[in-house]
Amino acid sequence: MPTRNIFFVFIIMLLLTGCGGAEPTPTPPPPTPSLSAAMADANSAGAITIVAMGDSLTEGTGVDLEDAYPAQLERKLRAEGYDVSVINAGVGGETSSGARSRVQWVLTLQPDIVILETGANDGLRGIDPAVTEQNMDELVATFQQNNVTVVLAGMQIVENMGPDYIEKFRAIYPAVAAKYEVILIPFFLENVGGIPNLNQSDSVHPTAAGYAVVVETIYPYVVEALEKK
Repeated sequence: MPTRNIFFVFIIMLLLTGCGGAEPTPTPPPPTPSLSAAMADANSAGAITIVAMGDSLTEGTGVDLEDAYPAQLERKLRAEGYDVSVINAGVGGETSSGARSRVQWVLTLQPDIVILETGANDGLRGIDPAVTEQNMDELVATFQQNNVTVVLAGMQIVENMGPDYIEKFRAIYPAVAAKYEVILIPFFLENVGGIPNLNQSDSVHPTAAGYAVVVETIYPYVVEALEKK
């Protein structure tokens, strides 16, 4: 793993949790006007609905909503002729347990596809990888039971957690993807993590340009999911 990625993953895990703060409230608030508008747009136009579910990397901490990856992804897909609506359902600081607690709320958004980006904060908190895997397992199973196609975004873990922990953590994403035969993005932040000019001053959250690279990374996997619809 390149040195810049090791450093980046360490910092990202420190800050995505708000410096070790409490888990966000499990029950999400009512949809914001922008979220409501996205839902209305998807439902009225008959577009395929993609829900981006994750932590602050999905939410887009530090950038305008239109520059977060879900909005940029929607623009790229539409420019390529796909009739889609991409809803940003990111919650900063969330662990896989938090994601699991709000899966039913995400289903109320009526997604056809979910891009699931979770687990990095589990690593910082030293949560048992078996717990993280069980949460992801149940998330993916629940989505599939509701006929939702899942694109699972892989994350990397800080090297100083110890070889046993690292090995178990890294095995989670491919194991869940293989079990449920879902599409796996090997590393969500490929070609962004640790690159100064693609990240904000906190060296953690991507800039608008950084999110554009994220979109390029995940785009073929999302298209693969769309082709299954």
